[in-house]
Amino acid sequence: MKKGIKILTIGLIIGMLLTYNHISIGASLNDLQNQQTSVNDKIEEQEKKLEEITTEKSEALTAVENLNTQISSYESEIEELAEQISSLETQIQEAEQKIKEDEEKYQKDQEALNERLVTIYENGEISYLDVLLSSSSLTDFISSYYIVSELTTYDTEILEKLEAEKQQIENEKVEMEANQEKVKTAKKTQEAKQSALKVAKSEKEQHVSELSEEEQKTQEVIEELEQTNKDIDKQIEAAQAAIEKAKREAAAKAEAEKANQGSSSNSSGSSTSSGTPGSEQSSYGFIWPVNTKYPITTGWYYSSGSLHGAVDFSGSGISGTPIYAVADGYVVTSTAVTDGKGNYISYGNYILIAHYNGLYTLYAHCSQRNVSAGQTVTQGQVIGTVGSTGNSSGPHLHFEVRTSPGKYANRVSPFNYLP
Repeated sequence: MKKGIKILTIGLIIGMLLTYNHISIGASLNDLQNQQTSVNDKIEEQEKKLEEITTEKSEALTAVENLNTQISSYESEIEELAEQISSLETQIQEAEQKIKEDEEKYQKDQEALNERLVTIYENGEISYLDVLLSSSSLTDFISSYYIVSELTTYDTEILEKLEAEKQQIENEKVEMEANQEKVKTAKKTQEAKQSALKVAKSEKEQHVSELSEEEQKTQEVIEELEQTNKDIDKQIEAAQAAIEKAKREAAAKAEAEKANQGSSSNSSGSSTSSGTPGSEQSSYGFIWPVNTKYPITTGWYYSSGSLHGAVDFSGSGISGTPIYAVADGYVVTSTAVTDGKGNYISYGNYILIAHYNGLYTLYAHCSQRNVSAGQTVTQGQVIGTVGSTGNSSGPHLHFEVRTSPGKYANRVSPFNYLP
């Protein structure tokens, strides 16, 4: 009976796994991080299940687990080597182009010098005595003397320039050749790792065939979950790279705008009610996310082992009122969490913003979102309106502060960051 229940449980988890395998490439960073947390929980659950299946792990199971670690290590190393090779090959291509351009420039300068030398040869070397004897007056001599001096200086500069250009080309070639050697070494290392990976996978297949049916099924679930985790990791890396790039661009834009301050720093957007967030700022530069007349009604607290990792703003008439960005930033996520039937769950409509001081803020249960992922916002800008979407018992703003990299586990008490 217990075995039947266990197999049924595995079946249900495999079914859940199919859902994970359909993660959208365009999923938000926050969604990806939450999905990864869930996947990690499932992996832990399955590992515990393996311990329940047998008190003493079979020799085959121990070997499989060790090989899994080894295979994962090989795969990571191969991936890092591939990135290193790609980066070096890009540098080599850029160096080849630069060398080509520098050689063309060197050739033109060399031709100019050759023409100058031919002219001097044909006309004979002009001495300062020649200049003096051929001058009709002192003024004429001074003028001619200056020209000869300038020509001599010019010739010297051309020679020095050519020598510098030649040296630069030689240095570029040396650097390019060094990178070419690094590529060869990295490719040899990569081939060796791939061979070792192949051997490890072959050994693993042999040991897997020795596992019990239940061990095999559970092991398959763990492996598929781990593969899902790897896929999510890549998407998170890509999303974080995009965020960092946007943050740099937005910071540069903000600096330019401050230099030309001619308009209000607050972009109000489309507000559905009057009121302002107040001008008071915290030591972190944050303002209030809603009109100051709406108080914090629920704080940061633990209850029955669970954490309310936010503060809630509510009060009579708060429904539909503006939600303000507490500081300049980049919109990481602006989305709605729904079930398979389109019903709001969890945060409902929510927005996650990355700020330039390394902090993140999240605004949940919105009735409306006025910004999109990838957009930059300014402090005091209306980003949405207060609502009661998702797991909410009434209209309120669920407000979170997170430290870098902005994951669910990075939530901190907003009391320390608000005015």
